[in-house]
Amino acid sequence: MPFLAGFVTTLPLIVAIGAQNAFVLRQGLRREHVLPVVLICVLSDVLLISSGIAGLGALISGNQLALDIARYGGALFLFTYAVIAARRAFNPAALSPADHAPTALRSVVLTCLGFTYLNPHVYLDTVVLLGSLANQQGADGRWIFGLGSLVASFGWFFALGFFARKLTPVFARPRAWQLLDGGIAVIMTSLAVWMLVPSH
Repeated sequence: MPFLAGFVTTLPLIVAIGAQNAFVLRQGLRREHVLPVVLICVLSDVLLISSGIAGLGALISGNQLALDIARYGGALFLFTYAVIAARRAFNPAALSPADHAPTALRSVVLTCLGFTYLNPHVYLDTVVLLGSLANQQGADGRWIFGLGSLVASFGWFFALGFFARKLTPVFARPRAWQLLDGGIAVIMTSLAVWMLVPSH
């Protein structure tokens, strides 16, 4: 079934821990602007996967300049956020979830958009890969495949954002936030370095 194929193919791609997932998890733990963040992630997947099914994937994969711009811009963005996360990890006074200063919605939205659209691998996974696999299902099955992909995206991001609060007792201790932010800094740095290493 194209729907099941889309669901099963998409879920491992979005569940893998990365910059976007780490950001959604942190916002869920902080209980701060969770719905806007989740909606941005889901609606972005709707846009990107639909564009891939409609044929944009072939254009992107053939444009080296666009891929290079996304690659270096994304790496710079991830390095910057890694530094921010590392500073939080070394500043325990700012890590308590009960006492943290609220972040403006605009700042959260812009950061989430950055994690979503400044990562070139998001285009390779959604637009190119999923778009290509969807089009292998034929004219009748490609959009059903896309629907399965979007259901996987919707389920994952809503679960990650809204069920993260179940871990609140664990993160009531500043030490737990320190470990989380330290881990996020490592993930962001690793992803940025990986983007800059030429593939052969």
